[in-house]
Order: sequence, then C-alpha cells, then structure tokens
Amino acid sequence: MQAVMVQTFGGPETLAVVDLPDPTPAAGQALIATEAIGVGGLDTLIRSGALSAFGITPGHILGSEIAGTVTEVGPGVDTKWIGRRVWGFTGETGGYAERALAAAETLVPLPANLSAVDAVTLGNSGMVAHFALRHAHFAPGESVLVRGAAGGIGVMAVQLAARGGASAVAVTTSSAERGARLRKLGATQVLDRTGRSTEETPTGYDVIIDIVAGPELPFFLSRLEPNGRMVVAGVMAGMPPADFGSAMVAGFRKSLSFASFSADTVSMADRSAATADLFAAASNGELEAVVHEVFSLDQAVLAHRKMEAGEVFGRIALTP
Repeated sequence: MQAVMVQTFGGPETLAVVDLPDPTPAAGQALIATEAIGVGGLDTLIRSGALSAFGITPGHILGSEIAGTVTEVGPGVDTKWIGRRVWGFTGETGGYAERALAAAETLVPLPANLSAVDAVTLGNSGMVAHFALRHAHFAPGESVLVRGAAGGIGVMAVQLAARGGASAVAVTTSSAERGARLRKLGATQVLDRTGRSTEETPTGYDVIIDIVAGPELPFFLSRLEPNGRMVVAGVMAGMPPADFGSAMVAGFRKSLSFASFSADTVSMADRSAATADLFAAASNGELEAVVHEVFSLDQAVLAHRKMEAGEVFGRIALTP
C-alpha cells in the first residue's frame, strides 16, 4: 500500500510517499480501506518536530482520523464491522495511507448520505468543539467568541454555539470574505485577528473558545464578562506569555475562569457518542461540513503548504 511518511522533521517537503505492507489488525483493532483522511493542525506540528518531546520520531505516518470501509478485524472484534463504512481514530499515527488501523472502540458508523470526506471534516474537529463548549459550561443565552474561527475546530464551534442558543457568536478571522462565510454558519459579529472591529462591539463575552493562544491571549482574557470563561483548545500561534495569568489577577473582581481542553481527557465512549451525534445532525442538514479542498494522497506536501500559508477555511482531506 502507499502511505505518506515524515522522512525528517521540517517543512512540507519532508513528506514522502512510500510503499509499505498492509498493516495487520491486532486484538481490538480494525483495518480500514481509507476513502478519506483528515488533515489538521496537529499533523503540521508533528511534521515540524514540535512534538518530538513526546517520543515522535522521523518515519512517522501522519493522520489521526480516517473514513472508509472495514476490511478485516483483529481478535476480539465483532466481525459484523467487516464491510461497514465507518469513521475511525488512528491515535495520531497511520492515517495517511491506503489502509489504516483504528481501535474498534473508536469506530462510528457513517449515515448512508454522509460522504467519507464530510466525515473526516466533521469528526475530530466537531468533537473537540463540542467538548470545549461543554468544558466552558456554555449555556443558551450566553455570548460566545470563537478565536481562530476559520479553522476546522473554529468553524464547528461557531455552528455548535449558534445551534446551542448563543445570544451572540463573535469570531476572529483574517478577512471580510471569511467573515461573510462565518456569518452564514451562525456568526453574528466579525472581528479581526486582534479582536477589534469597526462594528459596534459588545463590551465582553461570557465564553471564549480559543484555538490560537500565542502572545495576544491576555488581551482576550480582558474581554470576558464577569464570571466569564475562556477555554484554550489549540495553540496554533504558540504558547501565551509566561505571565498571562496576571491579566486574570488584574480582573480579580470579575471572577474569571481559564482552562485548557484536550480530547485526551474524554473517554473514548463519550467521544464516539458525540461524533455519532454530529454525523446524524449533518446528515439531517443541521450542521455543515466545511471542506476547503480535497487532495490525493500523493499531494500531501501541497496540502501542508496550504495549511501553513493560512489559506484553509474549514478542513482539508486527502483521498487515496
């Protein structure tokens, strides 16, 4: 089979298509003939070497979410999965391939009218957005700001906040064109990347979902209303300043809350249930899978270049 390997840490050009034997499912695993593979910010961080401290080495096959048809299962897995179209989580490795392994507990059946590309567009991003909002204790009637709203998680957070009854959904993004697209998905206010706008803006927000972090994070903390909550679900602009907590202390009388969120803290059963709900909502027309572009597996370098250039609105997918 063909797969895309990180030859050495660095830029997109370090990715190479290689021929490998088909993997064999171990106990608790399923082998999936991939129809679509999600491309996300985590993939670019792994490829760059930013996560090498976690034991990731060159020779890594990228890709954490796939959709396709189960062709084989390992010991202990119900054979009824064979032949079914599913979404699966590969565990941060092995997805950029014609065949990939996923733990059977991660498998989510695809509705008949949901494409594999839509599944990997909605799956992990939607699940993270769902639980990030829950981690923030978001409730109907509250105002929400999504920082970095044009990416996969951000696009889904906008839709889920609007669907969940937010009184207002503000977004930060890089252009008027992206802002217009986000309004169609449920945004009611568009800010630039600095969190400012020429529009009349509310004084603050009850909830901020931040996928960006970086040096400007303290400013956004200052935009929280009393009892407001910020949840960081990504660090695409890098780590915040070491003293960012001083912004919270400065707003001590506002009783602000700050938290980070990783899907690693959610049980796989809960993650799969949330993903199944997202797929059902999309198949019923209640959520939109925002696909930026689809590339063939051997165009992974181009896909990563677009990611790093900041050109992506929604998600990119690869197809074998």
